[in-house]
Amino acid sequence: MTHEREAEQMPSFPFLSQQASATAQIDLGEFAHHIRRWSLEMVHRANASHIGGALSAADILAALYGRILKVRPEEPAWPERDRFVMSKGHCCVGLYSALALRGFFSTERLQRYAQPGSLLMGHASHKVPGVEWSTGSLGQGLGLAAGQAYAGKLRNSAWRVYALLSDGELNEGSTWEAVMFAGHHRLEKLCMVIDKNGQQAMGVTAGILDLGAVAEKIQAFGWEACEVDGHDLDALVTALSAPPAGKPRCVVAHTVKGKGVAYMEHNLKWHYSAPHTRELFELALEQLAQGAQEERR
Repeated sequence: MTHEREAEQMPSFPFLSQQASATAQIDLGEFAHHIRRWSLEMVHRANASHIGGALSAADILAALYGRILKVRPEEPAWPERDRFVMSKGHCCVGLYSALALRGFFSTERLQRYAQPGSLLMGHASHKVPGVEWSTGSLGQGLGLAAGQAYAGKLRNSAWRVYALLSDGELNEGSTWEAVMFAGHHRLEKLCMVIDKNGQQAMGVTAGILDLGAVAEKIQAFGWEACEVDGHDLDALVTALSAPPAGKPRCVVAHTVKGKGVAYMEHNLKWHYSAPHTRELFELALEQLAQGAQEERR
């Protein structure tokens, strides 16, 4: 079956107006669910990688784009916007889905993810409306976010900066340089979120390079830090909406890689593999729907 033929049969998932801006009215559970559904469609159509990490981050992205970030989808470069850096840029299908659902661009564009000529590249690209930086070379995102936060501090700007990191990229020394820099300069409008799903490309994170007590380590560099269930939307919103208190803030979000699709959960295979067959794709959608129904009960 060709991709053109599949496109006719692919479900569409409308749930937000393209002009949606009243974030308090967004159902975060529905938002996260549709981020996952679109992410699955995109990697299936493109036979692409990194669905596991996109699914683990979906609730974090829903909380950010559904409640926290002050943005204007109709004006992506609004000077007073909050900045968001997707440091784990290889999981960009989740970010692209959130942006399209919020109205930064049409969801129709998602159907051409990772295709020749598409703006939606296989790692996060700044050419996409709403994307601040091109990312994917792990360990760079927090430095970019810290630099923006420092610039905002020098200008006494009101906007805040958020960065989403994988726990695997905490292996990178550049991440810890940025942690030290932000703590030293007391960048109180910087918030780092760690998607701590416990896996990375080649295995279990603790087995490759044990991070130990992450929150305590980051606190030692002059940060505030808290730990939350990364799939508890209320807990995420509470942690992410805490007002600036003189220090940068870190939210360690404990998540499940592949969250929402039973055969992908905790399974390292889905770091690189795609649900490329129609059967795997439909099973993923079925399990995702079942999980969503159970959560609503």
